[in-house]
Amino acid sequence: MTPNLTLITGATGYVGGRLLPLLVEDGRRVRCLARQPERLASRVPGGVEVVPGDVLDAASLSVAMQGVEAAYYLVHSMGATGDFEQQDRRAADLFGAAARNAGVKRIIYLGGLGEADPGLSAHLRSRHEVGERLRAHGVPVIEFRASIILGSGSLSFEMIRALVERLPVMVTPRWVQVTAQPIAIGDVLAYLRHALQLEVPSHVTFEIGGPDQVSYGDLMREYARQRGLRRLMVPVPLLTPRLSSLWLGLVTPLYARVGRKLIDSIRHPTLVRDPAALRVFPLNPVGVREAMSRALRNEDSAFAQTRWSDALSAAASAPHQWGGTRFGNRLVDSRFAQVSAPPARVFATVESIGGATGWHCANWLWTLRGWLDLLMGGVGMRRGRRDPRRLQVGDTLDCWRVESIEPGQRLRLAAEMKLPGRAWLDFEVRPDGNGARLRQTAMFDPVGLWGLAYWYAVWPLHQLVFAGMLRGISQSAEKKV
Repeated sequence: MTPNLTLITGATGYVGGRLLPLLVEDGRRVRCLARQPERLASRVPGGVEVVPGDVLDAASLSVAMQGVEAAYYLVHSMGATGDFEQQDRRAADLFGAAARNAGVKRIIYLGGLGEADPGLSAHLRSRHEVGERLRAHGVPVIEFRASIILGSGSLSFEMIRALVERLPVMVTPRWVQVTAQPIAIGDVLAYLRHALQLEVPSHVTFEIGGPDQVSYGDLMREYARQRGLRRLMVPVPLLTPRLSSLWLGLVTPLYARVGRKLIDSIRHPTLVRDPAALRVFPLNPVGVREAMSRALRNEDSAFAQTRWSDALSAAASAPHQWGGTRFGNRLVDSRFAQVSAPPARVFATVESIGGATGWHCANWLWTLRGWLDLLMGGVGMRRGRRDPRRLQVGDTLDCWRVESIEPGQRLRLAAEMKLPGRAWLDFEVRPDGNGARLRQTAMFDPVGLWGLAYWYAVWPLHQLVFAGMLRGISQSAEKKV
């Protein structure tokens, strides 16, 4: 047994991926089990061990468990083809047996809320059964049962986002009014972290949730309020979970097979009946309004810090598909150029854009866009810039404002023109051989259907203007002496 060695399964997933850096921050030694270690190895903090394996492979589990003190079970087979319940049973049995044989002291498992009755959905029934299977092998199990998890990237949150952003009028089936007790992802992670210090002579199950009991309809209305959207919801007594999932497949990016199983579970109330977790753990979960606000704020923060040269290389979708690459609710159009000039010179050229210098391509289009913005009550393009060569945070730059700047490396502009959403323009300069690599990224956070329509309508112009701007900046940097 290695003191503080913790195994995480599901580190590429939503909860596991957020738990991993927190455990490292806590001083834990962490090992991750991954079916494709190469996908995870470049994204984990220093010192984290990544081992190949699968919860359905007993031999790999035996190797992964060696020396482990505590193991997190954060996987499920909901997205699998075939009988996902059977796969979940087998995985839990293999995991529990491997933990027992390796002398693991505790298993920490995140399952789902829901009353145990014959009519329970297959998904929730399986979540409960996994806990039973893990316990059957004798290793103490701390099981958390949660309802809807609110956080940017969670399946439920992304479904709410997609529906509210895309549909000004929503026909809502009966399951939208079923009551749940959502919990913020930050609070879920706090429970999972505290579970490592909890004294557990045997198995224990905790039901966890926030203080509010609400429906999916309430969550959609709250999301719309925080995004400044007006939405009409028309309830109907029809739309079975199967029909609803097919409908969702048309209007949301959700994986249809997972979406159907999720909706099948939503039909059941998921409320905390036993508040023991509030007595045992020193935590005070936040309500729905704050949880959703945190999700949006954290998304903004993470998005602002993203280096697109790194993010796009790891993106699953092609960066030059129609409309760009999607990151959460954001749409990204990114391109790069190799420049035969020193990085300092390239960045100086970037820093001098706008004002009297212009935008290196189609300046007449920029002027036209400025006049249209003035007609709509915006700032237009008349403000110019404070200094012809140097920028600092807060400076106006025609219709933009400098949001952040890293001298010699990065410039980020936020749009101040009238738009159905928020827009940014980001430039990164990095050394590359004898020259530099310049990446230019246009980003848009559309608000509602009009925001999406605007982005796709101007997409052809973006291909002209932004490609020309990148080419013009590169050529200008190469010509300077």
